[in-house]
Order: sequence, then structure tokens, then C-alpha cells
Amino acid sequence: MELERHYTQGEQLQRDVLKSLIKRGSDTEYGRNHAFSTAKGYEDFSHNVPVNTYEELKGDIDRMRHGERDILWPGKVKWYAKSSGTTNDKSKFIPVSEDGLHNIHYNGGTDAVAFYLRNYPKSRLFDGRALILGGSHSPNYNIHGSLVGDLSAILIENINPLANLVRVPKKQTALLSDFEVKRDRIAHETLKKNVTNLSGVPSWMLSVLSRVMELSGKSHLEEVWPNIEVFFHGGVAFTPYRKQYEQLITKPDMHYMETYNASEGFFGLQDDPADKSMLLMLDYDVFYEFIPMDEFGSEKPTVVPLWGVETGRNYAMLISTSCGLWRYVIGDTVKFTSTNPYKFVITGRTKHFINAFGEELIVDNAEKGLAYACRMTGAQVLEYTAAPVFMDSKGKCRHQWLIEFSKEPEDLSRFADLFDKKMQEINSDYEAKRYKDITLQPLEIVVARHNLFNDWLKMKGKLGGQHKVPRLSNSRDIIDQLLGMNKEN
Repeated sequence: MELERHYTQGEQLQRDVLKSLIKRGSDTEYGRNHAFSTAKGYEDFSHNVPVNTYEELKGDIDRMRHGERDILWPGKVKWYAKSSGTTNDKSKFIPVSEDGLHNIHYNGGTDAVAFYLRNYPKSRLFDGRALILGGSHSPNYNIHGSLVGDLSAILIENINPLANLVRVPKKQTALLSDFEVKRDRIAHETLKKNVTNLSGVPSWMLSVLSRVMELSGKSHLEEVWPNIEVFFHGGVAFTPYRKQYEQLITKPDMHYMETYNASEGFFGLQDDPADKSMLLMLDYDVFYEFIPMDEFGSEKPTVVPLWGVETGRNYAMLISTSCGLWRYVIGDTVKFTSTNPYKFVITGRTKHFINAFGEELIVDNAEKGLAYACRMTGAQVLEYTAAPVFMDSKGKCRHQWLIEFSKEPEDLSRFADLFDKKMQEINSDYEAKRYKDITLQPLEIVVARHNLFNDWLKMKGKLGGQHKVPRLSNSRDIIDQLLGMNKEN
């Protein structure tokens, strides 16, 4: 990692990455069709290559999955990360090339540890084991040596065998497909080990740790693992879970480090414990571009490279990578907090927002509002989803929130009121629509029964791994399914 250059030469690092990607991609079918060999730099590349969603690349990816070579990336790509295409239940199969595995994903893991050790030089991380939570994989179209599954499972499958000496659980446990069986086995296997660090998605990790606590009969995790010191987390926002982790692990020197990794790549790391924003990793095999969210979905939106971004604007992120994704809309939205170095926060998903009445409510607003209402009432939120109620019998519109609490507020209506007022404070569009209840009525909270969201994921065959419940949606499909299940019990 060329850390110093991240602070002084961000643009140059990115131009170098693009040049390398174009050069390696020029002998592929996609490269030949989009004039890679004549591209002199970013201007040519952006002119010749269209912006792509999964739909545009799906046909090519399927050919690659059937064993065809040199389509989107040179050679044969053997691994495919199954991503939870949550909006329409269909899975996406994201290619993971050998280059991408090493130059993106493993680089990210290495740098996460390097940053951590730089910040905490007295760390005893390597004196014990890493509890790494992964998903599962299965054969791909019966192609020899080709696998499809959760990215975490592909990473565990291909990891340097030496790493297995410092991680738990054992490989066959880590790759089990039944999450409930896996959770129990992990807890049994790790109970007596010296675990110093955790890596995984906060929601699934919490489930595993709860089982460890049940088996041990202890009250706090440090009584089971006295040398626990850091949780490397990513995949979902940590805010809703922070309180529960702080109650579970009470030692003052426990650290939390956010990472931004996805099936499509590894993009950001929290380099400073005092700063919630992450450093964008500029020297991996990933070239970044951005579309301002107020133009997203329009006919010809502005697309800017990294050196064209402004702080404080909400952008949809595009990536070109050595896994063969070209100008690919990843579906996440980010906001830069600094451009020297390039630091950002994840604000939500391009599809996961509510804009039914012009209120433009994003996940970042919801997280901040919920965190405030929890802080003021002592409540704790485990899972949630929300959608608009377009018109009830009285012709009124509102937002409906289905929330599973790990600790319910004593007064639900006070919680709802605090939550609502905070979102008005941080989102002027929402405030305008809530003005005098003319467009939007006060929000409604429905309390979800225990384990409702897990049961829904289980029904969808998506329990464990990288699957998560969409937080905000303009459609009522998901919330209505969940509400139906909430009534059954």
C-alpha cells in the first residue's frame, strides 16, 4: 500500500490503476468491442465504455460461468460471488478473478491489519486467533474447479494455508451452508480458544457471539476471551449494533474498525479511530467514478472521476476492476468528507431510499434518527425496514417503520416523536413534507416480534453470509410480507 501517495497523489494513483486495467483488458472480447487498445486515458475510456448495471453485463458473466475465456477479463474466471440482489430476489453472480482476489480483496484484508497495528502498536493481535465469519459455496454449473457462493467463502477457500493456523473455526465449519448448525459449531469450537480479533458482518457476528455467551454462562465476552481487542466489521452499518456490542464487550480497550468491502471489491478502510469516515483505497485494481445522486436515473447524468468529486454531495459509485466489471454501478451511495486525502462515508443504496413524496429519505438519515431516539430513550434497535403508506382510508400518507428492538422503549410514541424530529432536523426535504402534517403524517412504528427478520431471511433461503434486509424501500412488497409474518405469531 502506497499510503503516503494517498495523501499527496490520489489522482495519479487512480490514473495509473486505469491505465493498467485498460492494458490488461484490451485482449478481451469486451476490450476489443470498446476500443481499449486505442484509449489514451480517462477521457477516451469514459467516451468509449457505457455505464453498466448488472443487467448489461449479465449475459457476458453467464458465458464466463459456463467456462468461456477472455470475455470481460483475460483467461478463465473460476469463482463467482453470489450477491443477494435484494430488490428482486434474483441473485447476482459477481466474477472474482485471480487478479481481483489478490490485488483487491486480500490487499484490503492485509491493509486493514496494517492500519490497525499502526494505530495500536502495542497490539497483541497475533498472540491468539482470528474468528472469521464466512458464508458457504457450491459448485458452479459443474465446471471443474469453479465455485459460486458468498465472497467470504471464496476468500476462506483460497486463503494461504498458513492463515488457517491463526484463524477459527476450522475450514469445514466456516463453509457450512446451514447457518444455525454453523453458529452452534463455531461457538463450541471457539469457546476454549484464545480469540483476539473478530471479522464479519455485525448482525451475523452478534448471533454467533450470543450463542458463545449462552454456552459459557458468562455475562461479558471478555470473560470468555480475555484478550479480545478488535472487531473488523463491514457489510452493514454498525450504528444500530454499536450499543449491543458495547454491552456485550465492556473492556475499555476494545476497538472497532470499519471496512468497506463487498462482493464486487474492497474499497475503503477506517484509517483513523477518531474519524468515522473511511479512506478510499486508490492503489488496488479498482478505478472509481461517481454520479451525483440528484442526477442518478436521468437520461444523461454527469459522471465524474475521483478528481471531480466535491465534499458533502451524495454520489452513486461506479467501479472498473480486475474482475471484469467495467464502469459498473455498484448500488452504494457515498459522500466525501475530505478530498485530501479522499475520505468518505457510506450513505446508503441507490435503490434503498424512500422518495414517494419528494422527501428523499436515505439510510444515513434513518440511522442517525434511530441512533438519537435510542440515545434519548435507552432503547436498542436490532433490525428495521420502512416503506411509505401511500393513502389510508382517510387519504393520508405516512412512513411505516417495522422495528425489531432488542430493548423496547418504555414509551413508543415518545421514541417515534424523537426519531421523526431528528430526521426533520437533518433532512430539509423530509421536514418540508412533514410541515403541519400536510403531505406526510407523523411516522408509524410497528413493533416486530423477536426473530422476525431472521425468519424472513430463512424463508428466502438467505440466512447467514452477506444477506441483509433492505432498510428503506419505495415499494411495500417486503414490508407487507414481514407484516404478514408478524401477525401469524
